[in-house]
Amino acid sequence: MTTTETRTLAAPGVDLVYDVRGPQSATGGHRTLLMIGQPMAADGFGSLAAHFTDRPAVTYDPRGLGRSVRTDGRSDHTPQQQAADLHLLIEALGGAPVDVFASSGGAVTALELVASHPGDVVTLVAHEPPINSVLPDAAAADRARAGFNEAYQAKGTGAGMAAFMAMVSWQGEFTDEYFAQPAPDPAAFGLPTEDDGSRDDPLLSRNSWAVTDYRPDAAALTAAPTRIVIAVGEETAGTYTARTAVATAALLGQEAVVFPSHHGGFLGGEFGYAGKPAEFAAKLREVLDAG
Repeated sequence: MTTTETRTLAAPGVDLVYDVRGPQSATGGHRTLLMIGQPMAADGFGSLAAHFTDRPAVTYDPRGLGRSVRTDGRSDHTPQQQAADLHLLIEALGGAPVDVFASSGGAVTALELVASHPGDVVTLVAHEPPINSVLPDAAAADRARAGFNEAYQAKGTGAGMAAFMAMVSWQGEFTDEYFAQPAPDPAAFGLPTEDDGSRDDPLLSRNSWAVTDYRPDAAALTAAPTRIVIAVGEETAGTYTARTAVATAALLGQEAVVFPSHHGGFLGGEFGYAGKPAEFAAKLREVLDAG
């Protein structure tokens, strides 16, 4: 039987809510495993955390997302601010270095955490960080991102998400052929066609552009004592986040490590985008134990 303790950390400008699953302290030679996403919050890691009951598995809601209510009056999401939050969270956990599994935008935050607080993390597994600057077609990736934002601003969530899904499923570089496509139909993706009027979605608005605009400090990252593993899903080969993962690994002088399934390969069926959480957890355990 495992337990989950929910805690709140009063940080500057936010009350950060986090969960400690399994043992409440590291035992048996295992370090605390911190799991982070962006814009995914703690609830996205339940299936994965269930496979790590032999150590504390900590999940959290980034500031302004889920249960972590901001008091700073801001709505933007930056890797630098979130890395500062994570540094305080690690201190609240006892200050001992942790292992980190980081997904998507959370992987970008984790890279900044290692660059700015290199003593906080022993092993970082950064799964498909979406970083435009590392791509050979970075300007075109910026244009593709602007495209789904424009669709969102013009027609709402369904249109914006359909354009986003078209972007992240495109194979290879963003060419003239990509930009010549007609706007995708939200209904074809099972998305709503009506505009609900909201324009503050953390994925589709510009509030998180600092994440994909991030420029990794390769010198700081390679000089850090942290063992950094860039991970890529076996089913995402050739798509945007697979390409950013491979390019980020190359920037650090390594090759991306292939993990089971897709960009959400650690998810169960709770979000309708099921991966292979058991297989994913086995690979993650293998990579962590190798360090």
